[in-house]
Amino acid sequence: MARIQIITIVINFAFLLSIGWLILKGKLREEYAIVWLVCTVLLGIFAIWRDGLEVMARLFGVYEAPNLVFTGFIFLILIYLLHLSIVNSKLQKNVTRLAQEIALLKQENEEKAKKELNKE
Repeated sequence: MARIQIITIVINFAFLLSIGWLILKGKLREEYAIVWLVCTVLLGIFAIWRDGLEVMARLFGVYEAPNLVFTGFIFLILIYLLHLSIVNSKLQKNVTRLAQEIALLKQENEEKAKKELNKE
């Protein structure tokens, strides 16, 4: 095994441990950690299997293996951005709904306070 393979495997293992630590500490949700875990495992597989990228490039009909890497990561980034946009939209709707509920509760409390003042 080449030195770069060993370094890559060690870094991948350290990265997997750090992802696990972030999940345990509650700083990273599991649904977002899956993307990082899959990418790290894929990099680990290609670090161990040196000809894997060439084999995958031939399988997909790509002439240069680095082009497969760039195309794959661009595709993954676009999918992940779409997912984050969906999550952001849901959160925006929730914030709007909560702001409306707070406004209604505030109005209700003010009306109750006025009624209590009128009674006295």
